[in-house]
Amino acid sequence: MKVTVEERPELEQTEVVIRCPRMDGQTARLMELLRLSDARLTGERDGETCILDSEDVLYIDTVDRGTFLYTVDGVYETRLRLYELEEQLTSRDFIRVSKSAIVNFDRVRSLRPDFGGRMRLTMSNGEVVVANRQYVPAIKKKLGL
Repeated sequence: MKVTVEERPELEQTEVVIRCPRMDGQTARLMELLRLSDARLTGERDGETCILDSEDVLYIDTVDRGTFLYTVDGVYETRLRLYELEEQLTSRDFIRVSKSAIVNFDRVRSLRPDFGGRMRLTMSNGEVVVANRQYVPAIKKKLGL
């Protein structure tokens, strides 16, 4: 892959152009990473690629080697890995709650202790996400407890 950066003071905003012989997985992944820097996520549903605002995402989960974005409207699959999403979304009030899940803390309605030191997070749509005990201290710190 060849990367070229041109500085042009006359431009009002940054423009990214991707030239490729064909659209492949690597190119699609690059596009998703660029969109993440703008707080927008892309997810596929019913063969269609949708652009989502990060604040609309309730939580992100990894199941069977696939990463899924959960919103009130539905579930979208993304090509990005969980750690890539976590890095991009930490400044947007997302927090890791288990090896396979990240939640949008702004969309948590309530928290409740669970067996074995775990914590149950009820999201704004009523879904429950379980936080593993090793991540509970970070959640408590975020709450100021």
